[in-house]
Amino acid sequence: MHLHSTRPPSRNTLLTMALVLALTAPASAVFAAGADPSSTRSAAAPTAETVVDVTAFGADPTGGRDSAGAVAKAMRQAKRVKGPVRVLFPRGTYQIYPEHAERRELYVSNTAGADQTYRDKRIGILAEDMRDVTIDGDGSHLQFHGLMTAFAVIRSRDVMVEDFGYDVTAPKVVDATVSGSGVSDGKAYRVLTVPRGNGFSVADNKVTWLGEKSPATGEPYWSGVDGMDYTQIHDPSEQRSWRGDNPLFSDVASVKDLGGNRLRIDYTTSAAPTDRGLVYQMRETTRDTPSALFWESRDVTVRGLQARYLHGFGFVGQFSENITVQDNEFRTDPASGRSTAAFADFVQMSGVGGRVKVTGNVFDGAHDDAINIHGTYLEVTGRPADQKVLTLAYKHPETAGFPQFYPGDEVEIVDKRTMAPVPGPTPRVVSVDGPSGKDHDKPLTTMTVTFDRAVPSSVTAGNFVVENTTYTPAVTVSGNTFRNIPTRGILVTTRKPVVIKDNVFDGMTMASVFISSDAYQWYESGPVKDVLISRNTFLRPASPVILVEPTNQVVDPAMPVHHNIRVRDNTFRTGDVRLLDAKSVSGISFERNKVARLDRHTAFAAETTNPCPAPGTTTRVRAVPKASAYSTSLFAYRGSSGAVIEDNRFDNGLNLRADLNATDAAQVTGDEVALDVDNILPLLPSTRWTSSDPEVATVDRNGEVTAERAGETTVTPTTSSRLGTVSGTPVTLTVGGDATSPACA
Repeated sequence: MHLHSTRPPSRNTLLTMALVLALTAPASAVFAAGADPSSTRSAAAPTAETVVDVTAFGADPTGGRDSAGAVAKAMRQAKRVKGPVRVLFPRGTYQIYPEHAERRELYVSNTAGADQTYRDKRIGILAEDMRDVTIDGDGSHLQFHGLMTAFAVIRSRDVMVEDFGYDVTAPKVVDATVSGSGVSDGKAYRVLTVPRGNGFSVADNKVTWLGEKSPATGEPYWSGVDGMDYTQIHDPSEQRSWRGDNPLFSDVASVKDLGGNRLRIDYTTSAAPTDRGLVYQMRETTRDTPSALFWESRDVTVRGLQARYLHGFGFVGQFSENITVQDNEFRTDPASGRSTAAFADFVQMSGVGGRVKVTGNVFDGAHDDAINIHGTYLEVTGRPADQKVLTLAYKHPETAGFPQFYPGDEVEIVDKRTMAPVPGPTPRVVSVDGPSGKDHDKPLTTMTVTFDRAVPSSVTAGNFVVENTTYTPAVTVSGNTFRNIPTRGILVTTRKPVVIKDNVFDGMTMASVFISSDAYQWYESGPVKDVLISRNTFLRPASPVILVEPTNQVVDPAMPVHHNIRVRDNTFRTGDVRLLDAKSVSGISFERNKVARLDRHTAFAAETTNPCPAPGTTTRVRAVPKASAYSTSLFAYRGSSGAVIEDNRFDNGLNLRADLNATDAAQVTGDEVALDVDNILPLLPSTRWTSSDPEVATVDRNGEVTAERAGETTVTPTTSSRLGTVSGTPVTLTVGGDATSPACA
């Protein structure tokens, strides 16, 4: 009997299966604490899935006590099983505290780097050196405490993590809502409401935020004062989040704990606050640990999770192959009163090979990019006497300590100024002396790499970077929804094929899609060569919607960084923004897209001087613009070539202009745009009219209204556009109305 199915069975079903398995061993087995899997398995029997039930090791599905130690024991037992194994959390609620969870020294991309303060990570569920394992939540909820990684997959393959929700009791982000504000006795005040779980104390006109207390020490897991180091602002009514200044703790006269998770702050100033209803999401900035880690692993899938809060960082893939993130919900529990679902990114794939698939997820409420897929550039710092050897260094302080190369890997050496690869045969790594990723006795920021051939003498310290091209993935990002993201929806830089399709981007605060390749700040590599952005909906986007901006200092169309980017069959519903800004690209097309103004139905309205005509008389209506044409050019090209803009449908009042910088006008083709001059489509090219009740009044094509009989009708203006007919705001006519009629008063 094989327990794996498309829908995880219920707890009762699994218990029945467990009994059957016990009776039919050795073909299948269910193990409790202390059992020896080798004693129950026949070498000749077919391989079947073994169930390891965490409750058999003391895990408490009622949520009454800490289950961390029991989960660790169950995972160790599962590690001993040869063949498929399912670690089962029978449906319930499990408390996971850090004190009895597994501990590993780990260094993770884009987190605390080589900072030794955070080298030891506590991990709630650890699949380490395992193969063919499913971690099955059976619809359970896992409640994490303190500062820890929820789950990690290390040096393992064929791993499935599925079907549970998880949250953190006291997130290291405080979401304070301005629930009241005003002026009292000539001084401004605010009332802040804080979610349950975030404790605080008030003294000396300061607020000290307190994490949950450790049951082992009695001390809070973390603390912070006032606005801490970083603030993001969330508007629940508009469903937008952005980075901004924090006014809550400026010019403070007094602070009072009102009870019921509420604070009152009185100020020395008199101007009434205007931010009632906004949420100030406050935190410090140390990314101490990832929420989930996939390291030196292969064929990992995470599906069907409700990830309510990702502490420290997001889901990090690091030097692994074939990772799938499918049908998960990255969003806070609406009942929690919180709006922050991630301390930083949601999904970060750093140096991953094979294929990365991110499909069918909801990403709502991050503090950085929703999805970031990249490699890492290491800077050349020295040239030893051996011409086959380079010394390299991690340059960003948040990325260090883990291996960047393995023997046999292929690399590309890149000029930082031009970001052009050094010509010649592809170097292959022979040996590496550098970080181990799990050992502080090894170097953490530097390494010495020996290649299979001499490195050209032109490669000098400080001027070149090196990328591991073996660990660059093909990427599919499809069917996802992105909301309340303060930065980018998707940042991707990989030379393998990339498909971004059928996603909804709503209210991004920066570019919805960003293609970089950075050898100066974050050192996130590398070039793209095949990108398709298709059938997506970009709703309320920031400008530019799609940004291609590598960090090359020398911009020359003859030396493009990126190649072959196609933006096709998408829908844009925008304000006054740029659609595409492309630097150093060879071959970039924008075809068959629909671009509509968000205000297209309110950009013009019907007006009349006589809303109450008498029967048998005539009056006139006219269409009046209520908005301005957009002035921002829709396209910009810098040092690019082979740009095509064709077969798109643009709304009225858009500026079909392409700005050219270090780009030959002959390299931009298509009859839809003007180059370096405005080409604004008329906002109201023509007007037609309709009456909702022609028996009350009729209207001709010129806007002349004939009142027929007493009653009410609405007259609606319409105009033509490349997207079809557009209706404006109507005017109401009351035929035969008198002074007592509201419309005629």
